Amino acid sequence: MSPDLQHAAAETELELGAHLVTQRAGYSHHGIYVGDGRVIHYSGLCTSLHRGPVEEVSLQRFAAGHQVVVACDAQARYAGIEAVARARSRLGENQYRLLTNNCEHFCTWCVCGKARSEQVRACVAHPSVAARAVMGMCRALMAARRQHAQRAVWALQAA
Repeated sequence: MSPDLQHAAAETELELGAHLVTQRAGYSHHGIYVGDGRVIHYSGLCTSLHRGPVEEVSLQRFAAGHQVVVACDAQARYAGIEAVARARSRLGENQYRLLTNNCEHFCTWCVCGKARSEQVRACVAHPSVAARAVMGMCRALMAARRQHAQRAVWALQAA
């Protein structure tokens, strides 16, 4: 039931409502392509330790320097404009929950009509998968904090 990752996505070939996936440190991040180089995603914990809302961002910001692939959801019930409308209906929602309402839950709800996360299922079934994911996320968040702190120092030095 996990989405098959079909191919690397180029903005010119993305279809409206495409379920996008990008690999991050320890997990994969999901979003819905809504056209004009824009993606709606549950920002969740993808950039910091603070929860974020469902938001619309550029494809570049969504990818954050990582390759983007299109997921093929075998159980898809909604596509194109319908999937986009479902994604847009939740813009601003701020009820992110890592285990029950994350970016993958959001995207499967948009295209399949049912929220589910294969990443969560794998972590529950295989604790070693969860441990690797947590370690990867911690490393990535620590690196992001170091970058943020360094930028703050540079800004103070430049002032």
